Amino acid sequence: MLFKVCMTVCLPHTMSPAEADELKSAERAIAHELQRRGTWRHLWRVAGRYANVSIFDVAGPAELHEVLLTLPLFPYMQIEVEALCRHPSSIHEDDR
Repeated sequence: MLFKVCMTVCLPHTMSPAEADELKSAERAIAHELQRRGTWRHLWRVAGRYANVSIFDVAGPAELHEVLLTLPLFPYMQIEVEALCRHPSSIHEDDR
């Protein structure tokens, strides 16, 4: 099942640069692994914001929730989720 996930990161101003860098590095490693596995199918930065729009491919909402909980930046994110389904006019065979 595909989900569009919009994530906006809001790090506290009181967080040290070293702690922020550590969280970002850990987040990057997990994001790369999830992309390699095909769980995090697409990842786009939103220009001018500390935010992204992503497409996740998971079994359902419960799995998506579990995946998002593994992200080191999760406690600092505002997240919006929308379930997606294949459009009948799509010409791409790998749409689900």
